[in-house]
Amino acid sequence: MKKIVLLFGVLIFVACSKEEVLTLTQAEKDDLAFLREEEKLARDVYLFSYDKYGEDIFNSISQSEQKHMDKVLSLLRKYKLADPAHAERGVFSNSVLQGLYNDLITQADSSLIEALKAGATIEDLDIKDIDLNMSRTDKEDIQNVYIKLGCGSNNHMRGFSDKLNENEVAYLPQFISIEKYTTIINSENEKCGGR
Repeated sequence: MKKIVLLFGVLIFVACSKEEVLTLTQAEKDDLAFLREEEKLARDVYLFSYDKYGEDIFNSISQSEQKHMDKVLSLLRKYKLADPAHAERGVFSNSVLQGLYNDLITQADSSLIEALKAGATIEDLDIKDIDLNMSRTDKEDIQNVYIKLGCGSNNHMRGFSDKLNENEVAYLPQFISIEKYTTIINSENEKCGGR
């Protein structure tokens, strides 16, 4: 009888522990949903820019953004959260991101330089949001994804900054500090562990 009670107690403990692990705060849920669409925004803007200008930077970074989307989707599935991302390019559930997408597409449509600036702006915003999201979770699996996405965004920022510099254009960060931006662009590309 003691063995049965002990086994039952272990099963309850394991079930409770598993339930605790799968419980997220509302902020964590909101951050994941927003980030899934934010990565989609990046991918969709870069695909638009690649279609218009044929510059490889947009193609390669859009593929990286798809990987970022997939990483966030795996977390949404793990935690049994709805995926807010539409399959259709340029369509967003979040009205803020929809408005931002529309603005960035208009900017990118005007010239290659403006498309590169739009790319830098997206990465600037991503870095700020990922840093903020990191501060709002203690879940190791979520933090690991944020670290990889932040690493990728740093590399993308370097890429867009380099392309702008080649065209004698400087990007001024809008969301992260000038100090952080300067540190990023003056550092070597990072290995992001299979972004």
